[in-house]
Amino acid sequence: MKKLLSFVVLGTCLLAGAAQAQSCDAKAVDKNGKPLAGAAKTSFVKKCEKDAMDAAKNTCSTKAVDKNGKALAGAAKSSFMKKCEEDAMKG
Repeated sequence: MKKLLSFVVLGTCLLAGAAQAQSCDAKAVDKNGKPLAGAAKTSFVKKCEKDAMDAAKNTCSTKAVDKNGKALAGAAKSSFMKKCEEDAMKG
């Protein structure tokens, strides 16, 4: 049951991270509400996606626990983090 709950929570967090990454384009507007273009848009989207990835890393690190609730370590943690971060960015 704990395993299922962990997957549900992780899935919800990943969907939230994916929505954040997709909304970077929508958030790329200037102070007057006009859409950014060119280098300004590229810079904004790059920073926005980096911030979303940082948030995903923080979420993944808090979810890196085994079925008994103990924090993962070593190769297990590395593998979990890699997959979790990749999944978060895929959307």
